[in-house]
Amino acid sequence: MQNTKAYIMLVCATLFWAGNFIVGKFAFLTNIPPLSLVFYRWLLVWIILLPFTYKDILKSKDTILNNLPLLFFLGFTSVGLFNSFTYLSLIHTQVINSTLFNTAIPAVIILLCFLFNIEKTNKFQIMGLIVSVLGILSIITKLDIEILLSLKFNKGDIIMIGGVITWGVYSTLLKKKKFTLPLLSLVHVICTFGLICVFPQFLYEFSQGQFIKFDINLGYLLIFLAIFPSIGSYYCWAGAVSIIGANRAGIFLSLIPLFSTIFAILFFNERFQFFHLIGALLIILGLYLSNKKVKNA
Repeated sequence: MQNTKAYIMLVCATLFWAGNFIVGKFAFLTNIPPLSLVFYRWLLVWIILLPFTYKDILKSKDTILNNLPLLFFLGFTSVGLFNSFTYLSLIHTQVINSTLFNTAIPAVIILLCFLFNIEKTNKFQIMGLIVSVLGILSIITKLDIEILLSLKFNKGDIIMIGGVITWGVYSTLLKKKKFTLPLLSLVHVICTFGLICVFPQFLYEFSQGQFIKFDINLGYLLIFLAIFPSIGSYYCWAGAVSIIGANRAGIFLSLIPLFSTIFAILFFNERFQFFHLIGALLIILGLYLSNKKVKNA
Protein backbone atom coordinates (compact mmCIF):
# COMPACT_ATOMS: atom_id res chain seq x y z
CA MET A 1 0.00 0.00 0.00
CA GLN A 2 2.85 2.38 0.89
CA ASN A 3 4.62 1.53 -2.38
CA THR A 4 1.45 2.32 -4.35
CA LYS A 5 1.22 5.67 -2.59
CA ALA A 6 4.86 6.38 -3.50
CA TYR A 7 4.28 5.49 -7.18
CA ILE A 8 1.25 7.80 -7.40
CA MET A 9 3.26 10.60 -5.80
CA LEU A 10 6.10 10.07 -8.28
CA VAL A 11 3.79 10.18 -11.32
CA CYS A 12 2.28 13.43 -10.02
CA ALA A 13 5.72 14.91 -9.33
CA THR A 14 7.00 14.13 -12.83
CA LEU A 15 3.83 15.46 -14.50
CA PHE A 16 4.12 18.73 -12.58
CA TRP A 17 7.83 19.02 -13.40
CA ALA A 18 7.11 18.46 -17.08
CA GLY A 19 4.84 21.49 -16.88
CA ASN A 20 7.74 23.44 -15.35
CA PHE A 21 9.84 22.93 -18.50
CA ILE A 22 7.00 24.17 -20.67
CA VAL A 23 6.55 27.28 -18.52
CA GLY A 24 10.32 27.85 -18.55
CA LYS A 25 10.37 27.85 -22.35
CA PHE A 26 7.30 30.10 -22.48
CA ALA A 27 9.03 32.52 -20.09
CA PHE A 28 12.00 32.80 -22.45
CA LEU A 29 9.77 33.35 -25.47
CA THR A 30 7.93 36.15 -23.63
CA ASN A 31 11.15 37.80 -22.34
CA ILE A 32 10.72 36.93 -18.67
CA PRO A 33 14.21 36.93 -17.03
CA PRO A 34 14.95 33.33 -15.92
CA LEU A 35 16.65 34.01 -12.58
CA SER A 36 14.00 36.54 -11.57
CA LEU A 37 11.36 33.93 -12.40
CA VAL A 38 13.13 31.43 -10.10
CA PHE A 39 13.29 33.98 -7.27
CA TYR A 40 9.66 35.14 -7.44
CA ARG A 41 8.43 31.58 -7.92
CA TRP A 42 10.06 30.40 -4.69
CA LEU A 43 9.23 33.59 -2.81
CA LEU A 44 5.55 32.92 -3.55
CA VAL A 45 6.01 29.29 -2.45
CA TRP A 46 7.52 30.53 0.83
CA ILE A 47 4.60 32.88 1.44
CA ILE A 48 1.96 30.24 0.59
CA LEU A 49 3.50 27.64 2.90
CA LEU A 50 4.11 29.88 5.91
CA PRO A 51 0.59 29.72 7.47
CA PHE A 52 0.60 25.91 7.21
CA THR A 53 4.11 25.17 8.44
CA TYR A 54 5.29 27.80 10.93
CA LYS A 55 3.94 25.92 13.98
CA ASP A 56 5.66 22.65 12.99
CA ILE A 57 8.85 24.52 12.13
CA LEU A 58 8.88 26.20 15.56
CA LYS A 59 8.29 22.81 17.23
CA SER A 60 11.10 21.28 15.17
CA LYS A 61 13.58 24.16 15.57
CA ASP A 62 16.09 21.98 17.43
CA THR A 63 16.03 19.36 14.66
CA ILE A 64 16.45 22.08 12.05
CA LEU A 65 19.32 23.77 13.90
CA ASN A 66 21.10 20.44 14.44
CA ASN A 67 20.93 19.70 10.71
CA LEU A 68 21.59 23.15 9.23
CA PRO A 69 24.46 22.13 6.89
CA LEU A 70 22.46 19.32 5.27
CA LEU A 71 19.30 21.46 4.97
CA PHE A 72 21.33 24.30 3.47
CA PHE A 73 22.82 22.04 0.80
CA LEU A 74 19.38 20.56 0.05
CA GLY A 75 18.12 24.10 -0.62
CA PHE A 76 21.28 25.11 -2.48
CA THR A 77 21.28 22.14 -4.89
CA SER A 78 17.54 21.99 -5.60
CA VAL A 79 15.96 25.45 -5.37
CA GLY A 80 19.22 27.36 -5.67
CA LEU A 81 20.91 25.59 -8.60
CA PHE A 82 18.68 23.06 -10.35
CA ASN A 83 15.91 25.57 -11.13
CA SER A 84 18.35 28.19 -12.37
CA PHE A 85 20.16 25.68 -14.57
CA THR A 86 16.83 24.51 -16.00
CA TYR A 87 15.50 27.94 -16.97
CA LEU A 88 18.87 29.11 -18.29
CA SER A 89 19.23 25.97 -20.44
CA LEU A 90 15.82 26.56 -22.05
CA ILE A 91 17.10 29.85 -23.48
CA HIS A 92 19.52 27.92 -25.68
CA THR A 93 18.02 24.46 -26.28
CA GLN A 94 14.75 22.61 -26.89
CA VAL A 95 12.40 21.43 -24.15
CA ILE A 96 12.89 17.90 -25.51
CA ASN A 97 16.68 18.08 -25.04
CA SER A 98 16.48 19.47 -21.50
CA THR A 99 13.95 16.91 -20.34
CA LEU A 100 15.70 13.94 -21.94
CA PHE A 101 18.78 14.74 -19.86
CA ASN A 102 16.63 14.30 -16.76
CA THR A 103 16.30 10.61 -17.54
CA ALA A 104 20.01 10.27 -16.75
CA ILE A 105 19.52 11.57 -13.18
CA PRO A 106 18.96 8.03 -11.78
CA ALA A 107 22.40 7.03 -13.09
CA VAL A 108 23.89 10.10 -11.42
CA ILE A 109 22.08 9.21 -8.18
CA ILE A 110 23.50 5.68 -8.30
CA LEU A 111 27.02 7.03 -8.86
CA LEU A 112 26.71 9.55 -6.02
CA CYS A 113 25.15 7.02 -3.63
CA PHE A 114 28.18 4.82 -4.36
CA LEU A 115 30.67 7.67 -3.85
CA PHE A 116 28.99 8.79 -0.60
CA ASN A 117 28.61 5.17 0.55
CA ILE A 118 24.83 5.56 0.98
CA GLU A 119 23.62 2.57 -1.08
CA LYS A 120 25.57 -0.37 -2.43
CA THR A 121 26.35 -0.39 -6.15
CA ASN A 122 26.53 -3.53 -8.31
CA LYS A 123 28.06 -4.29 -11.71
CA PHE A 124 24.75 -3.77 -13.53
CA GLN A 125 24.42 -0.28 -12.06
CA ILE A 126 27.92 0.58 -13.27
CA MET A 127 27.03 -0.75 -16.74
CA GLY A 128 23.79 1.22 -16.63
CA LEU A 129 25.68 4.38 -15.73
CA ILE A 130 28.02 3.95 -18.72
CA VAL A 131 25.16 3.29 -21.15
CA SER A 132 23.23 6.30 -19.81
CA VAL A 133 26.27 8.52 -20.38
CA LEU A 134 26.41 7.25 -23.98
CA GLY A 135 22.76 8.25 -24.29
CA ILE A 136 23.55 11.77 -23.10
CA LEU A 137 26.43 11.99 -25.58
CA SER A 138 24.08 10.89 -28.37
CA ILE A 139 21.80 13.85 -27.63
CA ILE A 140 24.40 16.57 -27.14
CA THR A 141 26.37 15.49 -30.24
CA LYS A 142 23.24 14.82 -32.34
CA LEU A 143 25.09 11.62 -33.41
CA ASP A 144 27.59 13.84 -35.26
CA ILE A 145 31.19 12.85 -34.50
CA GLU A 146 32.39 16.29 -35.67
CA ILE A 147 30.51 17.97 -32.80
CA LEU A 148 32.25 15.64 -30.34
CA LEU A 149 35.69 16.20 -31.83
CA SER A 150 35.30 19.97 -32.10
CA LEU A 151 33.59 20.21 -28.66
CA LYS A 152 31.05 22.63 -30.17
CA PHE A 153 28.17 21.59 -27.96
CA ASN A 154 24.89 23.45 -27.57
CA LYS A 155 25.28 25.81 -24.61
CA GLY A 156 21.84 24.93 -23.26
CA ASP A 157 22.65 21.20 -23.25
CA ILE A 158 25.81 21.78 -21.21
CA ILE A 159 23.92 23.99 -18.72
CA MET A 160 21.27 21.28 -18.31
CA ILE A 161 23.95 18.70 -17.53
CA GLY A 162 24.82 20.95 -14.59
CA GLY A 163 21.16 20.73 -13.58
CA VAL A 164 21.23 16.94 -13.82
CA ILE A 165 24.26 16.77 -11.52
CA THR A 166 22.78 19.15 -8.94
CA TRP A 167 19.48 17.25 -8.80
CA GLY A 168 21.42 14.01 -8.40
CA VAL A 169 23.28 15.56 -5.45
CA TYR A 170 19.98 16.79 -3.96
CA SER A 171 18.33 13.36 -4.21
CA THR A 172 21.39 11.67 -2.75
CA LEU A 173 21.54 14.09 0.18
CA LEU A 174 17.81 13.59 0.71
CA LYS A 175 18.47 9.88 1.07
CA LYS A 176 21.24 10.63 3.58
CA LYS A 177 18.75 12.52 5.79
CA LYS A 178 18.34 10.74 9.13
CA PHE A 179 15.98 13.18 10.86
CA THR A 180 12.21 13.52 10.41
CA LEU A 181 10.24 16.66 9.56
CA PRO A 182 6.64 16.95 8.29
CA LEU A 183 6.89 16.98 4.49
CA LEU A 184 5.45 20.47 3.96
CA SER A 185 7.73 21.82 6.67
CA LEU A 186 10.71 20.15 5.00
CA VAL A 187 9.78 21.74 1.67
CA HIS A 188 9.42 25.12 3.41
CA VAL A 189 12.82 24.88 5.11
CA ILE A 190 14.47 23.78 1.86
CA CYS A 191 12.70 26.67 0.12
CA THR A 192 14.04 29.11 2.74
CA PHE A 193 17.65 28.10 2.22
CA GLY A 194 17.09 27.95 -1.53
CA LEU A 195 15.84 31.54 -1.56
CA ILE A 196 18.99 32.65 0.27
CA CYS A 197 21.00 31.08 -2.56
CA VAL A 198 18.78 32.41 -5.36
CA PHE A 199 18.71 36.02 -4.11
CA PRO A 200 22.28 36.87 -5.27
CA GLN A 201 21.43 35.44 -8.70
CA PHE A 202 18.35 37.65 -8.82
CA LEU A 203 20.38 40.73 -7.81
CA TYR A 204 22.96 40.00 -10.51
CA GLU A 205 20.27 39.73 -13.18
CA PHE A 206 18.65 42.92 -11.90
CA SER A 207 22.01 44.72 -12.07
CA GLN A 208 22.24 43.71 -15.73
CA GLY A 209 19.05 45.61 -16.48
CA GLN A 210 16.79 42.56 -16.73
CA PHE A 211 13.56 43.49 -15.00
CA ILE A 212 10.47 41.35 -14.62
CA LYS A 213 7.22 43.04 -15.73
CA PHE A 214 4.27 42.20 -13.49
CA ASP A 215 0.90 41.62 -15.15
CA ILE A 216 -2.03 39.21 -14.82
CA ASN A 217 -0.41 36.57 -17.07
CA LEU A 218 2.76 36.55 -14.97
CA GLY A 219 0.54 36.18 -11.91
CA TYR A 220 -1.10 33.05 -13.34
CA LEU A 221 2.34 31.73 -14.30
CA LEU A 222 3.76 32.20 -10.82
CA ILE A 223 0.70 30.66 -9.14
CA PHE A 224 1.00 27.58 -11.37
CA LEU A 225 4.75 27.31 -10.69
CA ALA A 226 4.31 27.76 -6.94
CA ILE A 227 1.53 25.21 -6.49
CA PHE A 228 2.42 22.44 -8.92
CA PRO A 229 6.13 22.14 -9.91
CA SER A 230 7.20 23.61 -6.55
CA ILE A 231 5.05 22.61 -3.57
CA GLY A 232 3.33 19.67 -5.28
CA SER A 233 6.39 18.12 -6.91
CA TYR A 234 8.78 18.61 -4.00
CA TYR A 235 6.22 17.27 -1.53
CA CYS A 236 5.54 14.21 -3.68
CA TRP A 237 9.22 13.59 -4.49
CA ALA A 238 10.46 13.89 -0.90
CA GLY A 239 7.61 11.70 0.33
CA ALA A 240 8.23 8.99 -2.27
CA VAL A 241 12.00 8.93 -1.65
CA SER A 242 11.33 8.45 2.06
CA ILE A 243 9.19 5.38 1.24
CA ILE A 244 11.07 3.56 -1.55
CA GLY A 245 14.53 5.18 -1.62
CA ALA A 246 16.39 7.45 -4.05
CA ASN A 247 17.44 4.76 -6.53
CA ARG A 248 13.95 3.35 -7.13
CA ALA A 249 12.32 6.77 -7.12
CA GLY A 250 14.82 8.00 -9.69
CA ILE A 251 13.47 5.61 -12.33
CA PHE A 252 10.24 7.62 -12.50
CA LEU A 253 12.11 10.71 -13.70
CA SER A 254 11.96 9.02 -17.11
CA LEU A 255 8.32 10.11 -17.25
CA ILE A 256 9.34 13.80 -17.38
CA PRO A 257 10.60 13.67 -21.00
CA LEU A 258 7.56 11.62 -22.02
CA PHE A 259 5.13 14.24 -20.69
CA SER A 260 7.34 17.17 -21.76
CA THR A 261 7.88 15.90 -25.30
CA ILE A 262 4.12 15.64 -25.81
CA PHE A 263 3.65 19.18 -24.45
CA ALA A 264 6.59 20.58 -26.48
CA ILE A 265 5.26 19.14 -29.74
CA LEU A 266 1.76 20.45 -29.00
CA PHE A 267 2.72 23.95 -27.79
CA PHE A 268 6.04 24.79 -29.47
CA ASN A 269 6.03 22.57 -32.59
CA GLU A 270 9.33 21.01 -31.55
CA ARG A 271 10.54 17.97 -33.49
CA PHE A 272 11.45 14.64 -31.95
CA GLN A 273 14.45 13.61 -34.06
CA PHE A 274 16.42 10.39 -34.62
CA PHE A 275 19.25 11.33 -32.22
CA HIS A 276 16.61 11.97 -29.52
CA LEU A 277 15.32 8.43 -30.06
CA ILE A 278 18.77 6.82 -29.89
CA GLY A 279 19.72 8.84 -26.81
CA ALA A 280 16.44 8.01 -25.06
CA LEU A 281 16.76 4.28 -25.84
CA LEU A 282 20.32 4.18 -24.49
CA ILE A 283 19.32 6.02 -21.31
CA ILE A 284 16.31 3.72 -20.81
CA LEU A 285 18.57 0.69 -21.35
CA GLY A 286 20.92 2.18 -18.78
CA LEU A 287 18.02 2.53 -16.34
CA TYR A 288 17.00 -1.08 -16.93
CA LEU A 289 20.55 -2.29 -16.22
CA SER A 290 20.81 -0.03 -13.18
CA ASN A 291 17.78 -1.67 -11.60
CA LYS A 292 18.65 -5.26 -12.50
CA LYS A 293 19.03 -7.44 -9.42
CA VAL A 294 22.24 -9.39 -8.86
CA LYS A 295 21.53 -13.03 -8.11
CA ASN A 296 23.56 -14.72 -5.42
CA ALA A 297 25.86 -17.41 -6.70
